[in-house]
Amino acid sequence: MTEKALRLGTRRSKLAMAQSGQVADAVSQVTGRPVELVEITTYGDVSREHLAQIGGTGVFVAALREALARGEVDFAVHSLKDLPTTQPDELVVAAIPVREDPRDVIIARDALKLTDLPRGARIGTGSPRRMAQLNAYARTHGMDIETVPIRGNVDTRIGYVTKGDLDAVVLAAAGLNRVGRSDEVTDFLSVDTVLPAPGQGALAVETTADNADLIAALAQLDDPLTRAAVTAERSLLAALEAGCSAPVGALADLLTDGQSVKEMRLRGVVGTTDGSTLVQLSTTGPVPETHEAATALGRELATEMLAQGAAGLMGERAL
Repeated sequence: MTEKALRLGTRRSKLAMAQSGQVADAVSQVTGRPVELVEITTYGDVSREHLAQIGGTGVFVAALREALARGEVDFAVHSLKDLPTTQPDELVVAAIPVREDPRDVIIARDALKLTDLPRGARIGTGSPRRMAQLNAYARTHGMDIETVPIRGNVDTRIGYVTKGDLDAVVLAAAGLNRVGRSDEVTDFLSVDTVLPAPGQGALAVETTADNADLIAALAQLDDPLTRAAVTAERSLLAALEAGCSAPVGALADLLTDGQSVKEMRLRGVVGTTDGSTLVQLSTTGPVPETHEAATALGRELATEMLAQGAAGLMGERAL
């Protein structure tokens, strides 16, 4: 008799299905049990409003978490950058697998790179973070661009370029890699130009806190270095009291001497969407070996950023 299938809750989008499928395969390998995908529609999937208007963080997560709480699924896979920074007591992120490429990329007409775009080029993105940094880059490099707010899945966004509505769109490299469309990228944006969203490129595998056996099984997929990096990034975000729709970028990367990992560098940025003002700082220290140490790294950098005026750049702040 085969063991009962584990039920994995996932959003219905092509990207969510692709990344959940990859996790399902990995979970099957470590547990020896089949995994079935349970498709769940979230408010963020059906609403046509811009993310900042419908609450930003959590709009893609709440329905999956409700299905977990009701016992309709055994575990769920989220894009980590969609998860609110406060974790409910009844749920646990059992695994954060090895991170995909965290960078943002451009898909532009005529295979153009960012620096080749013509004056007045229209660049589509739904992210205030990307708008702030692209506009700041344009200001300091004598470029004339217009950032245009867009929503929609990967196909919709790329369609704006192929149909000629926009000169370029900005997307996450990780998502394009997962749906097999990275060959359409015309330019990879250096993290020195655009810092990604906290947790970008990483996945969170979440289950209920009382499911000890499943937590132990899923933990085999966890990558400690990825977890330390994204914990520091998300701690920065939390300390700035900002949701995922705020113009905050963060990246913790590991500094090596060619042989082993020596230190972790955490960079953070917050800015006005027109790019006129940015607060960008970094800090470097030992690789955090505990959740508390990673959290402290993010909190310390956030404190420095707030002292430099970051709070006034984020629009509405949570009280």
